[in-house]
Amino acid sequence: MKTDGAGAHVLLVDDDVDLSTMLRQYLENEGFRVTVDFNGKQAVDAATSGVYDAVILDVMLPTITGIELLRRIRQDSAIPIIMLTAKGDQVDRVIGLELGADDYMPKPYYPPELVARLRAVLRRRNGERAGAEEDPELGFSDLKVNTPARRVTWQGAPIQLTTTEFNLLVALLQSGDRVATRDQLSRNVLGRAWESYDRSIDVHANNLRQKLLNASEGGVEIETVRGVGYRAKGRQ
Repeated sequence: MKTDGAGAHVLLVDDDVDLSTMLRQYLENEGFRVTVDFNGKQAVDAATSGVYDAVILDVMLPTITGIELLRRIRQDSAIPIIMLTAKGDQVDRVIGLELGADDYMPKPYYPPELVARLRAVLRRRNGERAGAEEDPELGFSDLKVNTPARRVTWQGAPIQLTTTEFNLLVALLQSGDRVATRDQLSRNVLGRAWESYDRSIDVHANNLRQKLLNASEGGVEIETVRGVGYRAKGRQ
C-alpha cells in the first residue's frame, strides 16, 4: 500500500445515500477504492476480513449504532477507523475514541479534510510517523516494541494495540525521559496541531495506559504531566 493512500480499499458505512454517493465519488477521484455499506449489517465481517485498509464509520445507523459496530470490530481487528459524528456531539466522539477509533470527523464534513485524515491514519498504519526506520526496536525492562513488525510484547506476550495507540507508544518511547507535549504528540501521532478542546490524545493515552498496566501488571506506566503532556516510565 502506498503511504498516500493511492489504491487503498476503504469501507464506508453510512446510511445517508446521497452523502455516501458523493463521498464515494470524491474518494475514488482521489485514488481510493470504496465499498459502501448503507446499514452496517455486514460491517463487522467486512472490516475484520482483511480485505479493507480502513473504515469510515457513521455513528448514526438505522439498525445498529456505529459505536456498537466499532466495539465489535475492535474485538478482532486493529484496522484504522474514522468515526463520523454529529456536529458538537462530544459524548459520541469520546466514547468512540475510548473504544479504539483512530480519529473522528463531525458532520457535515469538508471532504478534503476527511481525505487528509484518512491519508494520515493510513500513513500511521504503515509506520511513517512512528519512526520505524530510525528506531527498529524500542522499549525498556520487559517491554519490547518492534517498529518494523508493529509488534509490542511484555515478557514475550503480545499486547494488542490499535494503530494510533502503537504510534503513540513509539512517540513516547522515542522521547525518553523528556515529557512529550500534547501538541508534539498530536502532530506526530495524529498528523495535526493540537487544539485545546480536542481530547483525542488524552483518550488515546488513557487507553494505552490501561492496556500497558493490565499487560505488565504495573510494570509500565504512562505518566500524565499535568498541563504539559505524557511520558512513558518503567517500574522503579
